[in-house]
Amino acid sequence: MTTPLTVELFIIGNELLIGEIQDTNTHWLCRELNALGGQVVRATLLRDTAPVIADEIRAALVRAPRVIITSGGLGPTADDLTLEALAQGLDRKLAPHDAALMMIRDRYDELAAQGSLSQGGLNPAREKMAWFPAGAHPLHNPVGTAPAVMIESGSTTIICLPGVPSELKGIFTTSLQPFLRTTFKSGLSLLRTITVQCNDESLMEPVLSRVANDHPAVYIKSLAATIDENSELDITLNATGQDEAALAPLLQAAMADLKAGLTALGIDHRDKANR
Repeated sequence: MTTPLTVELFIIGNELLIGEIQDTNTHWLCRELNALGGQVVRATLLRDTAPVIADEIRAALVRAPRVIITSGGLGPTADDLTLEALAQGLDRKLAPHDAALMMIRDRYDELAAQGSLSQGGLNPAREKMAWFPAGAHPLHNPVGTAPAVMIESGSTTIICLPGVPSELKGIFTTSLQPFLRTTFKSGLSLLRTITVQCNDESLMEPVLSRVANDHPAVYIKSLAATIDENSELDITLNATGQDEAALAPLLQAAMADLKAGLTALGIDHRDKANR
């Protein structure tokens, strides 16, 4: 079975870490990437501090995930520092990117023409969004003004997306799709869930640990619930990769083993439909 492609996420913004804005991008990206057969191995929230972001990028590149995705810090204001930090982390120079400048100018002209903005064209703040590390190229933003950025470093592709959720989703589902289709190819994620008539994880832990150990290609997780409010809980089994014919039997074997173990403990269970 093909090893899942690993992904690391860096979600950037002071507003997230002071609780002003709730981070929803991590949840959405994890679901989308898992569905493609990718494996998100790390997700980190970071302040808008260039040296800190640069250090995290350097550390991630040592771990060599297939993909790094950043969210936030691509805008025109002084605290939007992701591209500067990326250049530091890669030890590359920042310079205006002609295609990105045209992309930004055209987008502002479009928004001005439709009355969404009072002025089109470029100004220094808008031009800032087109200062890219050497070797990077832009991805069209169909919702906002800041293009996404893609750059290669060794075996890792780094993708910088805006932090505004609608813009992040817009780029991910349009401009980024050629890369995703090529990189993840026929990647997929299989998920199965059972509901058990037990709300005490400690009673099931011996079975869960044994099944997880005996079926390492399948991720098994009991989803804890508030004890006073629920008399049952769900257990999920997930396998990711690129070959459904190989994944399905692995998942089936782990499920059968889990059910047998629960039955031996006298714990009733039933299959639950997945999304």
